[in-house]
Amino acid sequence: MSEIQWKQITMEDKPLFQSYYEKEQSRSCEFTFANNLLWSPHYKTKYAIVEEMLVFLSPEGKISVSFPLGSGDKKKAMEALFFYFEKEGEPFRMHMVTPEQFQSLEMLYPGKFQIEYDRDAADYIYESEKLITLSGKKLHSKRNHLNRFKEEHSDWQYEAITSDNRQECLEMAKKWRELNGCEEDEEKEAEFCVTLNALKSMESLGLRGGLIRLGGEVIAFSLGEPLCKDTFVVHIEKAYAHIQGAYPIINQQFAEHEAAAYQYVNREEDVGSEGLRKAKLSYRPVFLQEKGLVTFK
Repeated sequence: MSEIQWKQITMEDKPLFQSYYEKEQSRSCEFTFANNLLWSPHYKTKYAIVEEMLVFLSPEGKISVSFPLGSGDKKKAMEALFFYFEKEGEPFRMHMVTPEQFQSLEMLYPGKFQIEYDRDAADYIYESEKLITLSGKKLHSKRNHLNRFKEEHSDWQYEAITSDNRQECLEMAKKWRELNGCEEDEEKEAEFCVTLNALKSMESLGLRGGLIRLGGEVIAFSLGEPLCKDTFVVHIEKAYAHIQGAYPIINQQFAEHEAAAYQYVNREEDVGSEGLRKAKLSYRPVFLQEKGLVTFK
């Protein structure tokens, strides 16, 4: 069996990755090239084509791989991965596996695997129409909050992010970093680096962006992209928390301008943050996209 050649992810890999993602549509936020490239320096992620299938390696701590993607021979790919772990002297581990992917493993290897879902890694999936209109009793307070912002700030504006206003978003991100103590928090600092790189490489990554301006100043911005045929994913959302309504207005406006053509919006996971979980649940997700760790029984 030939040795798996793990490689660093570079911008040149975009057409290759997209060719695999198009074959296997998923609503999981991991399955976009932008996410793969932007977070790879932080998580040290590598990739390989194994039996004509795309597989990622997470080498930090206990090594693990992703579910093979594409139209190649899944069983052959799995056998190659088993051999790799055996050679490394490590127990088999497969991360961020969705229920649908686990079902596929079960069909290939009945009763061989177990999965432990990680609530902190579950993506929040919303109906785009609900995020845009905030209709219904359950979102009544959100609607009021938004209307109050619009009444109190008659000079607010939404703009698409372009080369003309990108620098203002970069400056706003730097101020956000200072206000949120990112230097003392490794995860927040990594997120800040991802945000800057995403803004700088928007066009080549295929990201769409939008900002909110108040009194001429950028107070919030968001970046996202189409994830699959029916889902748009929001990767980054930054707003000044001290400006009441800044987060709700960018949430609603970005969905209205960029995600209206999609049935669902994926607003990614809460990473176990209690405040983030409360905020994401308050917008009433239609379902959570579960993901878990697969190991041998």
